[in-house]
Amino acid sequence: MQMCSIASGSSGNCIYVGSETTHLLVDCGISGKRIENGLKECQVEPEALDGILITHEHIDHISGLGVMIRRYGKPIYATSGTIEAIKQAKNLGNLSQARFIPIQAGWEFTIGDINISSIPVWHDAAEPVAYRFDKDGQSIGILTDSGTFDQTIVDQMQGLSALLIEANHDIHMLQAGKYPYYLKRRIMGDQGHLSNESSGRLLNELLSEKMQYVVLGHLSKENNYPDLAYETVRLEVDLADTPYQTSDFAMYVAKRDDVSELIQIQG
Repeated sequence: MQMCSIASGSSGNCIYVGSETTHLLVDCGISGKRIENGLKECQVEPEALDGILITHEHIDHISGLGVMIRRYGKPIYATSGTIEAIKQAKNLGNLSQARFIPIQAGWEFTIGDINISSIPVWHDAAEPVAYRFDKDGQSIGILTDSGTFDQTIVDQMQGLSALLIEANHDIHMLQAGKYPYYLKRRIMGDQGHLSNESSGRLLNELLSEKMQYVVLGHLSKENNYPDLAYETVRLEVDLADTPYQTSDFAMYVAKRDDVSELIQIQG
């Protein structure tokens, strides 16, 4: 299996996950042109997509969805609550409702040769989920846009080979920044976003000898820096009372506006 972040951040998110025969997108929060170019950098033609999975309806996850539906007509998988919220979204143009396939949080389903689990997360959206992808003993988790984590998330994300995890903000930058109080409170709340520290603490719950790659994603442009996110998460892991260190796996920060490294899981 392989994974590639085409874009990741508060201004737009799109991730490719695939195998030799199955090709999937998670979220379409950037322009259709950027999605197409990103897929081609991953050596995948947009026509080859087998489906698009949406985590939730916020615009930084769906802004390019209308274009992708009209150009390629691929099935769109999302929870019923998310689908209803997408229908109310502006600036997406005409959407073919026949392309939407409703799922439920907590479901397991299959697209091609990849088994997929949808996992409920904590965010101020209609019915948001994270996703886990499994094939032949390899597994990839994508977890962003969750203000906190619970035992369900921890249990469902065990034994991963690779993980893209949110490290949205530095708490001190957010507290001292220019955002209004209500927005700061939302971001730091249980239905907001994971801070760098929270990301590291969650990662400690998920590490195992199978983990090969960790990608830090969905960084705030105003309240974080890539190096700060990396160092904070690294310290949370290396100083924790666990058998694992960040030297045991590859870790990097997903690029905001460019395609990141294509991860190829080994073994």
